[in-house]
Amino acid sequence: MTIQRVTFARPLLAVAMVAFSTFYAFAQKAPVPTRVRGTIESLDGDTLSVKSRSGEDVKLHVPSDLMVSGITKISLSDIKVGSFVGTTTVPGPDGGQNAVEVHVFPENMRGTGEGSRPWDLKPNSSMTNATVAESVVGNDGHTLLVKYKDGEKKVFVSVDTPVVTYVPGGKSDLKAGAKIIAFVKPLPDGSLEASRVSVGRDGLTPPM
Repeated sequence: MTIQRVTFARPLLAVAMVAFSTFYAFAQKAPVPTRVRGTIESLDGDTLSVKSRSGEDVKLHVPSDLMVSGITKISLSDIKVGSFVGTTTVPGPDGGQNAVEVHVFPENMRGTGEGSRPWDLKPNSSMTNATVAESVVGNDGHTLLVKYKDGEKKVFVSVDTPVVTYVPGGKSDLKAGAKIIAFVKPLPDGSLEASRVSVGRDGLTPPM
């Protein structure tokens, strides 16, 4: 009887090991990107070829209704109380939040993605889209109090922090050499489709 129980247990153990191996393989798969940053290599029909910032060749499907926006530089002084902004921040040495970049939304984009969430631009970075409630000007930059529906955050923006805004764009901006950030989603066949693309104007790299 003992021998039969051991013999019966072996197939069960093998099945369990296969199941664990399959689960582990799925767990080790790289996460599907939601943003692709890089340089356009070509636009061929509905396929946008991009060299990502990490050096990978990425092909994105471009739908007919793709949203394209231009990104252009503005001045730190263009950030006003009442402006709706997005800012990538990282923790500062004093426990505050230092801006890596700030993008000022035009009025017709007010409310876009309002709130604060983790971001993938830099380690420990977060993205906050909010309204500027206060702005204190100092010798080395501005300190902004930004408020969103679930809270607020105090952000230091140095004089060297890139500040940009959105301008109207189109597929004609998707030229070889242009720097972009593409917001993407996976298709059923495993390929990626761009839902929105921001293109730097005049050689600018979108800083967000």
